[in-house]
Amino acid sequence: MQGPLDRWRRVREEIHEEVCRKGFDPERACFVQAYGTKELDASLLLIPAVGFLPPADPRVRATVEAIERDLLIDGFVHRYRTARSHDGLPPGEGAFLACSFWLADVYCLLGRAEEAERLFERLLGLRNDVGLLSEEYDAAGQRLLGNFPQAFSHISLINTAHNLSHEKKPAEKRGGVQATRGE
Repeated sequence: MQGPLDRWRRVREEIHEEVCRKGFDPERACFVQAYGTKELDASLLLIPAVGFLPPADPRVRATVEAIERDLLIDGFVHRYRTARSHDGLPPGEGAFLACSFWLADVYCLLGRAEEAERLFERLLGLRNDVGLLSEEYDAAGQRLLGNFPQAFSHISLINTAHNLSHEKKPAEKRGGVQATRGE
């Protein structure tokens, strides 16, 4: 590849350092949705999957635990707490299915295979009669919500199926990490 690789690497390291400094809340001991907030966002589950930090990093583990406490509702992951967000959308969306698949992927990376498989099977059970998923799920009403069918949900399903069925997970390859076994 041609280009100013040294400069790009330097900028990458600067961004990494800044996110670790400004995007991590030492009081909550987890990464947060945005600089200066204490709110969580389920996209933080992608930190180990994209190789930003290894799954064994205590900050990653603490972030997963915080998401489990705050965004895992009725067994499904919500993107963020819509009632506390300033995104201009009305509060009260359902669980975002792609985020629930991301949690299963993180479980794989953390060596929590049984939990990953249970969550995956539960998510598979939400498909309609022809095997399709929507964008969101309303656990209380037991119904699919949002855009339908949703490619993002199906791509996440495929990624998680691949992560569960291969010894060397794609998320491990991207992140350059080895999953922690037996924890």
